[in-house]
Amino acid sequence: MDIVQVVLPNGSYKIYIGTGTLEKLGEYLPFEKKTRLFVITNDRVGPLYGNKLVESLQEYGYKTLYHQVPDGEEYKSFATAEELFTCAIKGGLDRGSAVIALGGGVIGDLAGFVAATYMRGIPLIQVPTTLLAQVDSSVGGKVAVNHPLGKNMIGSFYQPRLVFIDLQVLKTLDPREVRSGLAEVIKYGVIQDRGFFNFLEEHLAGIKALDLELLSAVVKKSCSIKGRIVEEDEKERGLRSLLNFGHTIGHALEVITDYRVYRHGEAVSMGMVAAAEIAVGRGLLAKEEAERLVMLLENAGLPTVIPFGADEIIPLLSRDKKAQEGRPRFVLLLGLGKAALFDDVGEAEIREAIEKCCKKGER
Repeated sequence: MDIVQVVLPNGSYKIYIGTGTLEKLGEYLPFEKKTRLFVITNDRVGPLYGNKLVESLQEYGYKTLYHQVPDGEEYKSFATAEELFTCAIKGGLDRGSAVIALGGGVIGDLAGFVAATYMRGIPLIQVPTTLLAQVDSSVGGKVAVNHPLGKNMIGSFYQPRLVFIDLQVLKTLDPREVRSGLAEVIKYGVIQDRGFFNFLEEHLAGIKALDLELLSAVVKKSCSIKGRIVEEDEKERGLRSLLNFGHTIGHALEVITDYRVYRHGEAVSMGMVAAAEIAVGRGLLAKEEAERLVMLLENAGLPTVIPFGADEIIPLLSRDKKAQEGRPRFVLLLGLGKAALFDDVGEAEIREAIEKCCKKGER
């Protein structure tokens, strides 16, 4: 097992990365036997891994409560959280219990929100089963539910007690979900590590083919980059905002489509292209480097053409979590491997960038 340590003042934790290890989770849990564990998953992951995990936890001596919710971003909601609270209360969960999030980013955020708020907070274990969750959403302690007017608007910073990654589960992942996860992987290279970006360009075919050795390197590197950022800025006062590269417009695209059309990584991919266009327009990023980003995203099978106009997108940007006084802020590239947060991006710049991204489909 590879281990990435996240060191924080109020609760450090380890990220375990292995292959074929899911049913060994019980060995690594920091709880007394007979602790009641609430395993939360969805109806896509549950039939594949839910029963196996529950049975293995019971063999290790843990008591388990199990619940599946429907699959989809639209179910990361107050209504689903209430359903889970009801299940927890009826199942007898107390402050000595813990939540296990078995699934992708939606389950991790949703189950994390439940853990953070049930009885004012009980321990959370993240067991991510999608590439996006393994490299991004399971690490760093952001938990939330969506609101019809904005994504992840209601939530908290609530760190897990540990993150347990089994790369083998990616073999059953929908290829579209793999592509979605690659958007976040590419994001790490483009904002923090030019060498990693070059590595992704060179090895993309093998990564897409789910070569486990390459996946191990990619997941470990991604978790290491995010872990270091979280250590320096746990509550997103500054540096951590860089992780939102592409998310300002990406989240708007998810809201426009009621979270039903795009996977998160697909929306972020289009948002990264738009942000790169703004940076090129400001002279911060060379056009050739922006083109390398677009090519890598396209080779990963991700969308780079925005199918909505500026008039539909711009009104939503003021609701972004990074916005200040109703004005959106953007993470912009200063070159491949370096980024900064800007609060002076004007509507004309945003409009021009979106229009260019719309026209890319006409090439």
